Amino acid sequence: MIFTYNKEHVGDTLMIIVKDSKGAKLDVDRRGNVARVFLQDSKETVAWNIFQVSSLFAIEGRGQVTLSDSDVEKLNAELSKEGFEETIINDAEPKFVVAEIKEMVDHPDSDHLHICQVKINDGKMVQIVCGAPNAAVGLKTVAALPGAMMPSGSLIFPGKLRGEDSFGMLCSARELELPNAPQVRGIIELGADAVVGEAFDASKHWNG
Repeated sequence: MIFTYNKEHVGDTLMIIVKDSKGAKLDVDRRGNVARVFLQDSKETVAWNIFQVSSLFAIEGRGQVTLSDSDVEKLNAELSKEGFEETIINDAEPKFVVAEIKEMVDHPDSDHLHICQVKINDGKMVQIVCGAPNAAVGLKTVAALPGAMMPSGSLIFPGKLRGEDSFGMLCSARELELPNAPQVRGIIELGADAVVGEAFDASKHWNG
């Protein structure tokens, strides 16, 4: 679930992205200051728009924002007040994390993609398809996990690349818009002392 806010360009509206619509036809059910965006065919919810959100709690930021459990409780109270039965679940886990490539094989249907098994914390590995020329077993880098919003505004969801499952993205410095990002292709190379599973912090982990 992705929370985004941009008062300057969108207004005082919190956008909550629940799932990837994949270009399907959408419809909207608006009640008061709450709009539910859903797939026309299956009626599944893909997003919520909460208008005049600053009347519910203080909010700052531009782009992806983090909400407290208390904030989400207030959102759910607003949904309930307008007669919606669904609830919003707060996912406070970091979406940009220090990760390590533990295994890597060539993609069977590509001459440049690799299928990587990536450690993202002490107890979890995920598969990420990556085309970076510097990808290698043992490399510590930055993974954008499902639920992340890139600086460009693109969203990270589970998907497939050339038929292979991919649960995130290994990031370059340019994609994260880091200062002095190299202009050559390649994912970020972190030091050996970087701790897998830590939330990526440019001030701590990036020395560009």
